[in-house]
Amino acid sequence: MRVSQWARTVDPLRTKMKRKGLAALVGAAALSLVASLVTTTSASAAVNCDPYTGYAKMKGKTVTIFTSILEPELTTLNTAMSDFQACTGIKIKIEGSNQFEALLPVRVKGGNAPDLAWIPQPGLLAKMVETGKVVPAPKAVVANVDKYWSKSWKAYGTVKGKFYAAPFGSNMKSLVWYSPKQFKAAGYSVPTTFAQMTALADKMAADGKTAFCGGLGSGGATGWPATDWVEQIVLRDHGSAVYNGWVNHTIKFSDPRIVASMEKVASWMQNPKWVGNVKGIATTSFQDAGRGIPDGKCMMLQQASFYGNIIAESGATISPTGDAFAFYLPATNSKVTVPVVGGGEFTAAFAKRAEVVAVQAYLSSATFATSRVQLDNWISANSGVPLAAYKNPVDKLSATYLSNPKSTFGFDASDLMPAAVGAGSMWREFTAWFGEGKSIADVVKAIDASWPKS
Repeated sequence: MRVSQWARTVDPLRTKMKRKGLAALVGAAALSLVASLVTTTSASAAVNCDPYTGYAKMKGKTVTIFTSILEPELTTLNTAMSDFQACTGIKIKIEGSNQFEALLPVRVKGGNAPDLAWIPQPGLLAKMVETGKVVPAPKAVVANVDKYWSKSWKAYGTVKGKFYAAPFGSNMKSLVWYSPKQFKAAGYSVPTTFAQMTALADKMAADGKTAFCGGLGSGGATGWPATDWVEQIVLRDHGSAVYNGWVNHTIKFSDPRIVASMEKVASWMQNPKWVGNVKGIATTSFQDAGRGIPDGKCMMLQQASFYGNIIAESGATISPTGDAFAFYLPATNSKVTVPVVGGGEFTAAFAKRAEVVAVQAYLSSATFATSRVQLDNWISANSGVPLAAYKNPVDKLSATYLSNPKSTFGFDASDLMPAAVGAGSMWREFTAWFGEGKSIADVVKAIDASWPKS
């Protein structure tokens, strides 16, 4: 499949680097702003308004949305919402900015808040709620979220027991990349349990193959892939309560449960029989880590859904029978059902006019999510979206687990932790863990000591 068909508007590191905009804020005038503004227009062809009969006609009304999403994704979102706009008469103006996370607090404080905002991080949602300007989710949104999303997803749109923001787009990190062609040639089957995966790795090693590859290199963000590996295992081993306690440091890195999960990661990704040169993982870029998958130089790589874009750059086909594809990283504890680590945006409202409530309800509906996924290259955790609506097979695979009502969803932990940890000591210490052989005891001690005192 061509690279362009797999390209995403959002940089795969956007969530990892999200805090930099806030850290650089010294005043609105000092910001270098890259922004896009899109206004929906009436569809020129005949529109079927049956899906929108539950919405009142509001011709002449306008709703503004502020987001970190940029072109060409804004135009695609515009297209997905065009029928709703044509049938209700509501005009939707979407403004995208690469300084969104710095500008949104400034705009809210200055009395220039948008009607809606797609917030890519629960921590920022909580900060906006503290301003008193975010409106609790209306009944229609609550009903949609209770119907279509798991409790784990709803929890991330909830602040201090009150639900404010429905999930919007989502991304999937709990995947393992492999080559269907290479597996078939070697007689390997895709594992469905963690024990099967480790047994397969042993078989690959016995066959003289590199079972797992990995790379932590990412410039100033070097180390982040290792944070993902640990997040995967903490959630799988212990579930949401421990995972979320770890995020807010009521459960420390030195807690025996976190240490045990890190030991499991070490037995997996620091096993020289499976990965070869362990220290080399620290100096290999995350982009280069899995480039050998199509030709069998590396058999498996734990990485997020976006990684297909990188593999496809060589001309490799991404499909269930192609040069590369992915499978779900299996669970480790039967008591933790369908564990999934990922990210996404949440729709928060700063106004409660009737037209704003209508758009907010629409964006939380299966009708909107289905119209968007049908345009390709987007994933929703909305269980009301038929999997058949997905054109992209990796998106379909991701949605299978993200939208499972029984899923135990964990938002990327390092993204939720204070920047000094999640984008600082965690990256540095995990890189030293791999690259220098630093002990787990010393790594967790250093990270715990770096946690902000207030």
